[in-house]
Amino acid sequence: MYKLFLFTCFLFTCNADAQMIQRTQVIMGTFASISLDKEQKALLRPSFKILQDVENSLSSYKVTSPIFELNCEKQALLDNYAFEAVQLSLTYYKHTAGYFDIAIGRITKDLYRFGENEKLPLQKELRNSSTAINQLVLQGNKATLSGNIKVDLGGMGKGFGVDKVSEFLIKKRVKRAVIALSGDIRCIGKCKIAINNPLHVNAQLASFTMQNSGVSTSGNYNRYVKSRQYNHLINPKTKQSEQQFLSITLVSNLPSATLDAYATAASVMPMQKAYAFLNAQALGYIILQTDKQLVVSPNMTEYVTDLQLK
Repeated sequence: MYKLFLFTCFLFTCNADAQMIQRTQVIMGTFASISLDKEQKALLRPSFKILQDVENSLSSYKVTSPIFELNCEKQALLDNYAFEAVQLSLTYYKHTAGYFDIAIGRITKDLYRFGENEKLPLQKELRNSSTAINQLVLQGNKATLSGNIKVDLGGMGKGFGVDKVSEFLIKKRVKRAVIALSGDIRCIGKCKIAINNPLHVNAQLASFTMQNSGVSTSGNYNRYVKSRQYNHLINPKTKQSEQQFLSITLVSNLPSATLDAYATAASVMPMQKAYAFLNAQALGYIILQTDKQLVVSPNMTEYVTDLQLK
């Protein structure tokens, strides 16, 4: 989905079960890892194939993807993955009061060029860019763009891919698995999770155990141009990079695409609005603010056990 950028993951699993086997590939510009019981090793290849198919559908860099065609030609026939992802994104736009906006692509892809020949845009360029989601029209599986917007599904794409692999494995009656794409992880069964501390390399912020749930982290400390002031988390309303949160981690049995989108949206909301939004959802959160204050939702133990703050 993005041009290759390799970095320390926001999250990492701590599964030392000798009965499980883990394989890792580079997909969607990051490390994708899948862990299964050894007797289900044959499911690894089709699982990675699903992730590759999702990338081929949602990528704004791959010239064969319908999203690339849509951005270049202003219209495209969407395949099943792209159509579902765009439909979900329009729903997330409504649920987040417009803070999750896939029409951000003109800023992320053309002005900042995150992931490819990055640069700092002029403020005039940002002001003149459009993030108007109503310039995207769906008629069946045909998508059309007007104005000067571009579509960027990066705010939910990895979570979407995790969901598709999870759905496949559950249909195959898998009882234990871990699917991880950078900050998006899904556990079938029980698994242990540790969250990296963005302020200290190789240090943990928190750890916990979750079961049949997903976790998503959004942060401003790995992808930016020149300084964190110009990070990839763009508020579509102000067209400026987010500055209030270092990281937002969400845990829930909601779909991973939803968690991914909600973490992205909350990251660019004003602080009070972000907390009000998250507190209204069926999820727990661990948030590290820019002022270094660590905030844990009161309901976190409804979603995890063995919670330890480092």
